[in-house]
Amino acid sequence: MAHVIVITGPSGVGKGTVIRLLRERVPSVRLSISATTRAPRPGERDGIDYHFLATDDFDQMIADGAFVEHARYAGQQYGTLRSELEEGDDDGDVIVLEIELQGARQIRESMPAALQVFIAPPSFETLRERLVGRGTDSAQTIDERLTVAREELDAQGEFSEVIVNDRLGDAVDALELLVQGQLRGAVD
Repeated sequence: MAHVIVITGPSGVGKGTVIRLLRERVPSVRLSISATTRAPRPGERDGIDYHFLATDDFDQMIADGAFVEHARYAGQQYGTLRSELEEGDDDGDVIVLEIELQGARQIRESMPAALQVFIAPPSFETLRERLVGRGTDSAQTIDERLTVAREELDAQGEFSEVIVNDRLGDAVDALELLVQGQLRGAVD
């Protein structure tokens, strides 16, 4: 069975960038592609960045048990398809799930062996600056994401590992050490 690493943290903390750089260093790490009902951002591709689904299709997949976790976040639905974890699971790979707090809690219940990692910002103000600097969300959406971020930051103590993304290289180094430990565990 693949080793699952759950990575969560507030929107804008840099989870995607940290994971992308990790995968450049450790090519055997596979990123589970999440499903979502939100519209693609510029440059995002279906099946590569997300599985973009209509709300009705997403709801039907929930009813069919197609998700190992799913959550509503900022007015949209997100989830991890069961098929994403089953693909290539005989290889002992490390599969990274980049998911929201609600989903991480669901995975903790259903897959207690999964390593749970919380990526935190150095400060709340830094998080605000990153969200605004992305230029992808309206002011209202940013405010909604920051409201949720306060709750998420309060929950970081639930996670076995917390990495502060202050200096990107240091955050990637810390995550790589955790992943290498998971890979060594697969060999032992």
